[in-house]
Amino acid sequence: MMDVVLGVDTSNYRTSLCLVDMQGRIVAEQKELLSVEAGERGLKQSEALFQHVKRLPELARRMNTEGCRVVAIAVSRSPRPVEGSYMPVFLAGQMAAEMMAHFYHVPLYYTSHQEGHIAAGEYTLAEPISAEKFLAVHLSGGTSEVLSCTRLPGGYDIECIGGTQDLHAGQLIDRIGVALGLPFPAGPYLEEMAQEAEGEGFFVPSSVTGYTFSFSGPEAALMRAVRQGVPASHIARAAEKCVAITLEKVLRKAVEDGYPKDILIVGGVSANAYIRNRLTKRLEHPAIKARLYFADPAYAGDNAFGVARIGLAKWKLHNKNEHFFKF
Repeated sequence: MMDVVLGVDTSNYRTSLCLVDMQGRIVAEQKELLSVEAGERGLKQSEALFQHVKRLPELARRMNTEGCRVVAIAVSRSPRPVEGSYMPVFLAGQMAAEMMAHFYHVPLYYTSHQEGHIAAGEYTLAEPISAEKFLAVHLSGGTSEVLSCTRLPGGYDIECIGGTQDLHAGQLIDRIGVALGLPFPAGPYLEEMAQEAEGEGFFVPSSVTGYTFSFSGPEAALMRAVRQGVPASHIARAAEKCVAITLEKVLRKAVEDGYPKDILIVGGVSANAYIRNRLTKRLEHPAIKARLYFADPAYAGDNAFGVARIGLAKWKLHNKNEHFFKF
């Protein structure tokens, strides 16, 4: 019988379950995007919660758990690890996790969706981040934040040092994508469309003040371009470029101000190849000397793998199976 830890994550747009063994390797997982009607730019919390409740047992039935013994469960119960962080969608996963932990008499560990993203990013890197303290950028449809992170046994100490004051990066991509007739979530489709652009002539300015940035102005400019008939591929590339330049400005300032040069970028938007390549080229330049790390694209978006890895770390710490377990 193999001991495993179960991770559960019910975010705004994806239901996720993941089992990891005692070495942190994935034993079984299932994740599925929630359904959004064509032309819509998202889901109401009530509709997303309803879909999670329906999909959790469906995903569980698809997982092969033969020969597995669940020794602990971990669940994300909030968007971020800060006081007052709350979204109803996480109640679906929390309810399921609490019931299973009670009936199977196993420990339950709570974490946040953001910490799960960071852990998934760290544990899918080809080359690990050696420093105990690093910067993380969480870019998605619901979060666009720059974070100062310090590893702890079983988690992270996180301080938000900057972020958006209005739209999130993923919202910008999705809104422009839907306006261009793409399905929601639009990220992969917009990236494919942008590859058809010739050159980078069309441009919308970024809006950055210190560590704070804004995407509402760029959204308005891009929407005008849609109405004016600018080629869709050029609009798509301009949206990508705006996100990349915005991050470049913020992260360059952070490094110049003395924050760590090791920078982990996670969240669905971080899977975009153009944004990755531009940031790497600009920020790893000898004049800046940052070291960029990106989550595996398969785990850049919402997933339960990072949640399960945090649960495993907490279980090992609680049981003292090792004298020192480096998270």
